[in-house]
Amino acid sequence: MLLSVPERVIRFRVRTILAIFGLAIAVWSLLHLVSIARHVIVWILIALFLALAINPLVEVLERRGLGRGVAASVALVIVLLGVAGVAALFVPTLVDNVNKFVDAVPGYIDDVTKGKGRFGFLETKYHVVEKVREQINNGGAKRLLGLSGAAVSITKGVVNIVLGTITITFLTFFMLVEGPVWVERIYGLMSAESQPRWRRVGRDIYRQIGGYVTGNLLISLIAGTLTTFVLLALGVPFAVALGLIVAILDLVPLAGATIAAIIIASVAFLHSIPAGIIVVVFFVIYQQVENHVLQPLVYHRTVALSPLVILISVLVGAEVAGVLGALGAIPAAGAVQVIVADHLRERRERKEAKPAIT
Repeated sequence: MLLSVPERVIRFRVRTILAIFGLAIAVWSLLHLVSIARHVIVWILIALFLALAINPLVEVLERRGLGRGVAASVALVIVLLGVAGVAALFVPTLVDNVNKFVDAVPGYIDDVTKGKGRFGFLETKYHVVEKVREQINNGGAKRLLGLSGAAVSITKGVVNIVLGTITITFLTFFMLVEGPVWVERIYGLMSAESQPRWRRVGRDIYRQIGGYVTGNLLISLIAGTLTTFVLLALGVPFAVALGLIVAILDLVPLAGATIAAIIIASVAFLHSIPAGIIVVVFFVIYQQVENHVLQPLVYHRTVALSPLVILISVLVGAEVAGVLGALGAIPAAGAVQVIVADHLRERRERKEAKPAIT
């Protein structure tokens, strides 16, 4: 006998269907808005990280009797003067290195063309000159238009950098001044019973993110400075510029230091084989010191994440938002860890309190 299976009819209310469509439209609109305003969002995130890094100095000035606005202004001026002082020390040398590199380019090109010098192998083994000439001959006017388009893009990039720097400076200042007020407003929306808990969570998240941002900047500064001194001692050209590259790349967790080591070691080997070997040894030793001494010392009681969590966070952050996502992945993971730990602690306390109530 065949068993008859009763039919099941699922009915959706019109209100439910409209709610689903409305939610889909809202999500699409939000993603579209984020795509349009991505540059502004990047500026806001950078300003937020800078505000978190400068806020400890603002709090020190507040404890000395200054108002929040005055303390934020003084702290920002101190930071800007510090950046200007570093720029005054390094920018002339950096410009001199770039000028020397530009002056040396014709000689490098001549060596490549004749198959001589350090870069002569590019012509003798790979015939780079012939390939470049072939591309230029085939490209013709398109190449010229491409160069003009690149010039326009570079000009736009410079303008965006200037506007971004000014905007980020003002955003950082206003975040330093109004940040505590906005945080208190958010806490004010919560019930009186839950406020102590979320204030504790907020303090833990602030300690995680602030400690990571400040520590990451400090470690990158140490890496760039030590690299510059080593390259200057070895006589490697463009030492200051290369040290700046190391400082910037070292901000990127996990992969940044390795990429910087490959770039600097390649330049050092082009200078001389002994210099390249010494640079490789330096980076190997420095990485051990940074991983086992500097990071535990700087990140003490701030960011306590396992290497697996850090790796997964960086990969996801880089996939979502590129370099900025990789930079913000660790503090974001630290914030999530604080919230999860607080949730588990709250559940455990409720379970322990049940027998006492009954």
